[in-house]
Amino acid sequence: MQLLDAITAFIRVAEQGSYTRAAEALDLSRTRVSRQVMELEEHLGVRLIQRTTRRLHLTEAGEVYLARAQGILQALEEAEAEVGRGTTELSGRLRVNGPMSFGTRHLAPLVARFMVEHPELEVRLDLNDRRVDLLEEGYDLAIRIGSLPDSSLVARRLTRCRLLLCASPGYLDMHGEPHRLEDLEHHRCLHYRTGSSGGDWQFGGRQLPTRGPLESNNGDVLTLAAEAGLGIAQQPSFLVTESIRCGRLVPLLTRESPVFLDVHGLYPARSHLPVKVERFLDRLAEAWGDPPSWERELGLA
Repeated sequence: MQLLDAITAFIRVAEQGSYTRAAEALDLSRTRVSRQVMELEEHLGVRLIQRTTRRLHLTEAGEVYLARAQGILQALEEAEAEVGRGTTELSGRLRVNGPMSFGTRHLAPLVARFMVEHPELEVRLDLNDRRVDLLEEGYDLAIRIGSLPDSSLVARRLTRCRLLLCASPGYLDMHGEPHRLEDLEHHRCLHYRTGSSGGDWQFGGRQLPTRGPLESNNGDVLTLAAEAGLGIAQQPSFLVTESIRCGRLVPLLTRESPVFLDVHGLYPARSHLPVKVERFLDRLAEAWGDPPSWERELGLA
């Protein structure tokens, strides 16, 4: 058994969820790919993939082995790229996860630009607002905004954004403008909620109870609601820059001490950070700046 070939076959089957699609990706027969995976299982003495007539899924051992094996294969691909093409050309696959609203506005355009600069690079970009497990789900990098839970991951701060209070001109004409934080208790407030969090707004060390007609776990929903005059929203600056610039929303209480959210790149702790991850993080930090470009547009620097 050629161990590296068998590991590659297993990774492709796990990623594709199919022996047939893995065989097509590897330009091998389905029988050959199946045999390589079986030989790897015999070599390890454990079952990696459970097979049924309709589908396949990884065993617990298979999930653990996949995360480690992907890192090994990635390191080998990078070593080959560095030796064969020099360190300026990136290749292989880069798996990135990020939050939905921020990702569509400020991450996806930079991914596209980075791929144009490095045409040999393949990228998988997944956008969602859940906290993914980088190791178990095979991501090289995740972009996170706000506080970070304690973990074995390495965090690199890329920039920061501030939370802005804002409302539509129509809402302010009807309900008046708050002049102090305490005035918010008498306004209709739109809340971002995830799980049990929500309701109260944080202002530095202060916690202010607020009430309103709408809660959502999506910031775009709250931005649209604020534009429609339903209430005051407390939103990250990247969500409301365009709305403020076009006059659909008005920033409020701008003389109050701002609340900031850090933007981090998270990646698994390794003795050697993959070159493509390091370069991509450098690209993000350079493009966003600190303070970020979208805040400089509003004169918030």
